[in-house]
Amino acid sequence: MREALLPALLTFAASWVLTGWVLRYALRNSMLDLPNPRGSHSTATPRGGGLAIAVAVLAGIGAAGEAGWIPQEVAAALLGGGLMVAAIGWLDDRRGVGVGVRLAVHFAAAGWAIWWLGGVPALGAGGSAVQLGVFGPVVGLLGIAWATNCYNFMDGSDGLAGAQAVMVGVVGALFLFGSGHADLGLIALLIAGAAAGFLIWNWSPARIFMGDVGSGLLGFLFAVLALASERSGALPVLAWILLLGVFGFDATVTLLRRMWRGERWYQAHRTHAYQRAIQRGWSHAQVAGAVVLLDLALGGLVWVAWRWPGLWLAVAICAVVGLAALYVRVQQAGSIPLDTSGARSR
Repeated sequence: MREALLPALLTFAASWVLTGWVLRYALRNSMLDLPNPRGSHSTATPRGGGLAIAVAVLAGIGAAGEAGWIPQEVAAALLGGGLMVAAIGWLDDRRGVGVGVRLAVHFAAAGWAIWWLGGVPALGAGGSAVQLGVFGPVVGLLGIAWATNCYNFMDGSDGLAGAQAVMVGVVGALFLFGSGHADLGLIALLIAGAAAGFLIWNWSPARIFMGDVGSGLLGFLFAVLALASERSGALPVLAWILLLGVFGFDATVTLLRRMWRGERWYQAHRTHAYQRAIQRGWSHAQVAGAVVLLDLALGGLVWVAWRWPGLWLAVAICAVVGLAALYVRVQQAGSIPLDTSGARSR
């Protein structure tokens, strides 16, 4: 793992420097997130800072693949699809892109990644596996596309998406290195390093927002890494779902609730659990800190199942029940008007 620290630190430094450049570019070109009824930030803030994450992490993956440190097919899956997701995200940040176009690109990126990874024949945990057969590619397409959009949905509070990426990247890397898969562990550290460099600028009060170019890319990278990890026998997809459980649960349940109510699920809103917490008066730093603590707790559960594979089902149930209880508690606690909360969100 020590050999992977230098590439991760270089990625961190590149992301930190590039974010400053993107900030100046965004200000010169009026790339600003303005206060609006569906957001909760009170000042115009530059967006698109995730471009620094994209350049840093994709360059790192490309260099690692060229050097033979990570499998060529995994590097190709991450690079080709990642470039598609980052490009459409940047266009959306710059001038806006229709929902249908974004989804089409996300599915194309997912298809590219699945092709390079050799499909999704099975998913397993605890010594058993579910053979997917002809449904494997469909499951993979839907999973990667959902992860891409899920992460984007949850990028609405200073430091939240960046902190989540750092935590999942570092914790995931520990498991991968512990499983003897240093190549995939390096990828996880590169993601964490790039996110950490951006996080310095994005921690509350944020000087720049990540934008779709960064949030969508992070979701895509974690989803593809999870499939590569599953196929290599390092860590099952279920483990990654648990590590990303805070984002996955909040985004999925909130989306289903909005669809049940007949609302337009793709429109901006303020009904995620983390948004409710901010409306109740939590600061952005408190919300991000709470998510970090939850990530550590979920990482602990994954460690239990990793150490004793027969407990995967019990661990998954425990995680879902715990997240559901927290979600209901926050949602039912009500909200307070934005102008009395003292919080700054978007």
